[in-house]
Amino acid sequence: MKAIRRFTVRPVLPEPLRPLSDLARNLRWSWHPETRELFHAIAPAGRRRAGLDPVRLLGTVSAERLAELAGDRRFLRRLGAAADDLQDYLGGPRWYQSAQETGRDGRLPAAVAYFSPEFGITAALPQYSGGLGILAGDHLKAASDLGVPLIGVGLLYRHGYFRQSLSREGWQQEHYPVLDPNELPLELLREADGAPAQVAIALPGGRLLRSSVWVARVGRVPLLLLDSDVEENGPGERDVTDRLYGGGSEHRLLQEMLLGIGGVRAVRTYCRLTGHAAPEVFHTNEGHAGFLGLERIRELADAGREGGPGEAGGPVGLDFDGALETVRAGTVFTTHTPVPAGIDRFDRELVARHFGDAGELPGIDVERVLALGLETYPGGEPNCFNMAVMGLRLAQRANGVSTLHGRVSREMFAGLWPGFDPEDVPITSVTNGVHAPTWVAPEVFRLGARQIGAGRAEDALSVGDSRRWSAVADIPDADVWDLRRVLREQLVEEVRRRLHVAWRQRGAGAAELGWIDGVLDPDVLTIGFARRVPSYKRLTLMLRDRDRLMDLLLHRERPIQIVVAGKAHPADDGGKRLVQELVRFADDPRVRQRLVFLPDYGMAMAQKLYPGCDVWLNNPLRPLEACGTSGMKAALNGCLNLSVLDGWWDEWYEPDFGWSIPTADGHATDENRRDELEANALYELLEQRVAPRFYDRDAAGVPQRWVEMVRQTLVNLGPKVLAGRMVREYVERLYAPAARAQRALTPQAATELAQWKARVRAAWPRVAVDHVETGAVAVDRTEPVGAPGTPPNGSAELGATLSLRVRVALGDLAPDDVEVQLVSGRVDESDRITDATTVPLKPSGGPDLEGRWLYEGPLALDRTGSFGYTVRVLPAHRLLASPAEMGLLAVPSEATSEEAGVLMR
Repeated sequence: MKAIRRFTVRPVLPEPLRPLSDLARNLRWSWHPETRELFHAIAPAGRRRAGLDPVRLLGTVSAERLAELAGDRRFLRRLGAAADDLQDYLGGPRWYQSAQETGRDGRLPAAVAYFSPEFGITAALPQYSGGLGILAGDHLKAASDLGVPLIGVGLLYRHGYFRQSLSREGWQQEHYPVLDPNELPLELLREADGAPAQVAIALPGGRLLRSSVWVARVGRVPLLLLDSDVEENGPGERDVTDRLYGGGSEHRLLQEMLLGIGGVRAVRTYCRLTGHAAPEVFHTNEGHAGFLGLERIRELADAGREGGPGEAGGPVGLDFDGALETVRAGTVFTTHTPVPAGIDRFDRELVARHFGDAGELPGIDVERVLALGLETYPGGEPNCFNMAVMGLRLAQRANGVSTLHGRVSREMFAGLWPGFDPEDVPITSVTNGVHAPTWVAPEVFRLGARQIGAGRAEDALSVGDSRRWSAVADIPDADVWDLRRVLREQLVEEVRRRLHVAWRQRGAGAAELGWIDGVLDPDVLTIGFARRVPSYKRLTLMLRDRDRLMDLLLHRERPIQIVVAGKAHPADDGGKRLVQELVRFADDPRVRQRLVFLPDYGMAMAQKLYPGCDVWLNNPLRPLEACGTSGMKAALNGCLNLSVLDGWWDEWYEPDFGWSIPTADGHATDENRRDELEANALYELLEQRVAPRFYDRDAAGVPQRWVEMVRQTLVNLGPKVLAGRMVREYVERLYAPAARAQRALTPQAATELAQWKARVRAAWPRVAVDHVETGAVAVDRTEPVGAPGTPPNGSAELGATLSLRVRVALGDLAPDDVEVQLVSGRVDESDRITDATTVPLKPSGGPDLEGRWLYEGPLALDRTGSFGYTVRVLPAHRLLASPAEMGLLAVPSEATSEEAGVLMR
């Protein structure tokens, strides 16, 4: 019979075992081998059944077994050591505390709030769909290892992301299991009187969307997850956090309002109840949480209207514009998508209906809210509210997630900075990293620990130290190769187990599945391909020439085998067709022992897949892969990358440790032709370079050249791909400057900055470069080469210096309001300056009778070839993070440009 109600019965732990509760409730166990082994010892048979989740595992242990463990002195010693280690980890000083003491101003941010729509911490907390969530989880873990005082903020999805299975015909099917927070490693945030803490946001019609707050302990970092499934909500409101990336536009809008606005309120509540330092910096991981900036503006504006300090504890007495400047100074925005289609966009009227006096943020003009997100720039849709655009307008600092993606982002969002070349758009990049303690196989860690010691190996994985990674060079070839086979063998066993389960779900009987026992071979070159399945990742590129692929799979001397996994979005029928196409090929009895598709890709599968593969394949359409961190996780386990030069691989690829798939990404190449060319390049690499190197063995059966590539992968890529390196870059390059900028904006400074910007914007139409005049040319600054007034067109000698005089109209502005810059460098055939050098020019004297100012400066001719220059005028203020921040620019007119010309030398 079916139960009419379900609830969780928790075990009562004997007093000696009480530390088990703390160990189970802190998700550090998910990346700490000793703690995992401790729980494994409690009930080995139930460990897999409990999904590697100590909370659930403890719920399955009998009272008799607990009593037995309470009297086991050896177990209690291990338990005491693990508990002591956790307390040292939580309370001891780490990298951040040392950096705080030795920093230039000694004041890194007191705390940072990190918002993301999904977090991939562990398979036991399924609140992620793909790379964005896994990256966010790794960010929190690395911050914990480094001691960064981070607070994570997300939503608790009662159905998580979907579970994937396959029909008999290979069509993806979705399942949404219900998650009970009481059975997850979470704690409900409570008020001092024990009542559940709640936050609420206003909805049209006087309704409220209420949310409880669950807390996950990610090492030292609290992760706050907002849950709308509370009794006080109506049915529609209860379903707002039902599933990740589900529902229509209004459903998504409500999720993102709850994440951003409700998330800030949850942070304030958490800090009030726990005494945690209030964040000085807010980091939004993609645009989904962009509304957090509006809530922070409301806090400051409300405090100003009420004449007292706000709950935020920050500057008070500000109007909207002053509050906006304060919020921008302390906000970091990270964009992850390289295509406009990947950004959440809402209809103007839908957003307007949910804000203002009839909805959330009463007292703030709806038009001011809309202006932050509308695509009011050339090429945009003026009635479309763009979450990434709002994120950029509300953040003084923004970044992409690889060097190439930073360049793509500057081009994609250039419309927000009209007149600026893409390279001047103020979006930098911090290349993603991965949390090595989570993704490095225990066997790989033990090999490193044997070489340099367990403590130094842990530091090398969490903080990063290239000197320690270089110790890999001393590990004997035979040891490296033996390890690779052990990992491959474990993967073969895992694949067979999962494949058996998958085929039973597809309706196959046990008698039909004897062939699975022969799937894959632990001595065959193994290639992995696992990721989400949007079209640009090209799951089926390997099938372009099926006969050629079959020859590779079944080659007599140098066979390959491929393990594939991935989920298509439930609404993406095109992606599902790609999955079905791959599955049908893999079902062919001729190849099914060499190519498999594993359904329900997730963290638990990935942690077996990355170490067990010899080669990690990635063949997206360049440059549509923002970063592609799966290849990083594989590399940390000695797996070699075979990839298109996209994302992080474009940045760090070297032939010593992997292969680059040539791309055909010219504008004249159609999609079909491009796939054909790049598939042929892939086959050729596998046939002529990858497989021959793997099977080229010495007398002892060791492929020395392959092992050397494995070694180079670990030594050269290991320290680079770490999430610890990534988080240190965020702290040093973005968080610390943002905190300093936010502190500098006292209420008076914020108001003055807002007023200065308004004055500059109003005066800017009258700012112009009226005249550029060339002065004397000299060699080595002393020997004249031409007379004053020599035309700049023609030739000049290397080492000469050109004197420039520029006349600039500033209208109502003063020289202190602007910077006049000389921009010079090589020019291409269309006279575009490349590899530019920028030098400020200085005003000379006062304004002339027409109110124009004269600026002067030298132009050093320090490069050969076609050379050009121009001048530009930009707003200048000590509190601007970038000269391009305001999107205002004045350059010479076409007539003035013709007078200046190009230097040929």
